[in-house]
Amino acid sequence: MSEQARLPEIISSGPSRNLPAVGVYPPGPAQQEFESEQQSPPLSHYLWILRRHRWRMVAFVATCILITAVISARVRPVYESTATVDIDRRAPSEVVGQDSARSGADDTEAFLATQIKLIQSDSVLRPVAEQYHLLDLEGQSSHLSPQRVQDMAAAPVSLSHLKVTRPTGTNLLLVSYRSTDPHLAADVSNAITNSYLAHTYNIRIRSSASLSSFMEKQLDELKAKMEQSSRALAQFEKDLDVINPEEKTNILSARLQQLNTEYTSAQTQRVGKEAAWNAIKAGSVEAAQVSSQSESLAKIGDALNQAQQRFALVKSTYGSTHPEYRKAASELAETERQFEETRTSITERVAVEYRQALNREQMLQKTVADAKAEWDRLNSRSFEYQQLKREADADKTLYDELIRKIRESDINAGFQNNNISIADAARPPLLPVFPNIKVNLLMALLVSTILAIGAAILLDSMDTTLRDPQEASRFLGVDVIGTMPIDRVAAQLPKPKGPAPTDGLAVKAVPGRSRKGYYKMTSDFEESVRTIRNTIFLSDFEGRLRSIVLTSATPSEGKTTMAAHLAIANADRGKRTLLVDGDLRRPSLHTKFGFSPREGLSNVLTGELPWQSVVLAVEGKPNLSLLPSGPSSHRAADLIGPRLSSLLDEFAKEYDMVILDAPPLLGFAECLQMATAADGVLIVSRAGETRRKAVAAVLSILHRLRANVIGVVLNQVNHNTSSDGYSNYGYSHYGRYGHYGQPDTERPEG
Repeated sequence: MSEQARLPEIISSGPSRNLPAVGVYPPGPAQQEFESEQQSPPLSHYLWILRRHRWRMVAFVATCILITAVISARVRPVYESTATVDIDRRAPSEVVGQDSARSGADDTEAFLATQIKLIQSDSVLRPVAEQYHLLDLEGQSSHLSPQRVQDMAAAPVSLSHLKVTRPTGTNLLLVSYRSTDPHLAADVSNAITNSYLAHTYNIRIRSSASLSSFMEKQLDELKAKMEQSSRALAQFEKDLDVINPEEKTNILSARLQQLNTEYTSAQTQRVGKEAAWNAIKAGSVEAAQVSSQSESLAKIGDALNQAQQRFALVKSTYGSTHPEYRKAASELAETERQFEETRTSITERVAVEYRQALNREQMLQKTVADAKAEWDRLNSRSFEYQQLKREADADKTLYDELIRKIRESDINAGFQNNNISIADAARPPLLPVFPNIKVNLLMALLVSTILAIGAAILLDSMDTTLRDPQEASRFLGVDVIGTMPIDRVAAQLPKPKGPAPTDGLAVKAVPGRSRKGYYKMTSDFEESVRTIRNTIFLSDFEGRLRSIVLTSATPSEGKTTMAAHLAIANADRGKRTLLVDGDLRRPSLHTKFGFSPREGLSNVLTGELPWQSVVLAVEGKPNLSLLPSGPSSHRAADLIGPRLSSLLDEFAKEYDMVILDAPPLLGFAECLQMATAADGVLIVSRAGETRRKAVAAVLSILHRLRANVIGVVLNQVNHNTSSDGYSNYGYSHYGRYGHYGQPDTERPEG
């Protein structure tokens, strides 16, 4: 029957006392909780890693520094020479023309970036590379086939040792070249700057020549167009028979304005003359009197009045027969005749003036109409004239401007742009820039230190073994009740002074038969055992812990040694202790005490002997007894489950504590039965060697069996395996109290 099939039987066969009491030893967490809480390690853990690997790290760093120093000393020095190019954006780009007085634009960053790319262009670098054979010196064409070399010659030139930089906040460009020859470095830097200046000059020449050629072609077309527009303008002036239609229009406009004024005045005069003519034509004397000849008519009128008065006076005085009467009548008749003649003459004059005013008005009206018609005709043709004149003037202006630009371009083409100049020529340097031994050593120190720290932390993170209590608690979720330091001398049990019994007869544990003066040595190892003992029994508040099974995940983890020393420590405090060797396959506990028994636990399990007959008394320890394993027997191993629980009950009647040294749990079935039968299980793990997964598997199995796991003991802990100084865990907590040869009567119980 398999072990898994027998698990229910094993659990049910154990007495109820084997189950832990409530509140004393609660069952631990399930398997899935062992590594569920991954807390980040504290800073002290990383410091411990550095202390642990400090000598390896120091050796690695020293080796790296030494290798760097040797390589730096053997490397051929490289020199760097720098030529400085000044780019003045405020300088005019041309000698004559509008651009001669205009400074550079504000796009300095873009312009300087363009110049840096221009310096690194193929047109600038190719002449220098061919002159100094730079591609061969830089090793770009070495180890290449002839076809590949031809392809590289046709490809753009790129110099890996060339560096073009711009100091921040300046308009300077630093052209640097590195070479093992300082003179070659200076020559190449100067040659590149000169090639750059020549290239910019050639670009300007080609641009100006191309522009001139283009403008000359445009000039011919523009000249033909200008001549055509001039001929059209001249023909238009000829058709109008005027030199300047615009000026003629202005004259006609002034004349038309004057004629309009005179025509208006003539109309006014004609109206006045016509009114006078109409009045005189009606026979009105008053109208004649207000005419332009009213003065002469007025004089005659006065004379007529005087003649009439004189005639009336003579008539009244002399009568009609008197000579004076006839004289006065004759004078009156003459005066009346003159008055009528004058009035008739005035009427004719008014009629003539009216006809003249009317004729003048009609003539002015016709003249105004003719002038207006001529002004309209010239005005309508003036728009066409202005258009032709503007085209002719524009063609002539453009032609003159193009001729000026061509002449300026010819002049500026021969002027090298003076806003780019060599501010400082390159000179051969005295000191190399590579290798910089100080910087290399510093970088080697820094990089090697970082690599060493990283490697140490990486190795630590890849280490899946248990190393200290804090790590075990973090990964396994179980308490670590103590640690054991590495002390092979203290871990060995001294052999008895007398000869050991070899006849196979067991020595009964009778008080007084053991020798005294046994186990006189004291050490940190013993104090750690005492600490573990006190931790176990001080936590047993109700006193239910009467049997303990010591097991491990894998062999050779020190559980047998731990069981022996724990039994001795418990016996030293005056408690009757039975140490049982439960490893029925590879027993070794009896050899630590110097016994060579032939019978043991296997004989008891098979019913051949009672257990009292095979118990051995340990010399020098009156409270300690040993039950060896006896001869190996598979039948005895199968009987552990049915028989062990009853045996533990019998042991409990005579002993205060039973410590059972069990085989490793992984791979041995009887350990499961021992764990379920005992009151508690103590797991021993070797620090730095036992895998966390193995211990986790052991804890998972024990929790499934509802075994009472007391805790874990880390064995062989030192400063190389413990990150927080747990190598003297028990000693640091409790100090040195006595030794194994004397009971701990000065300390509290447990």
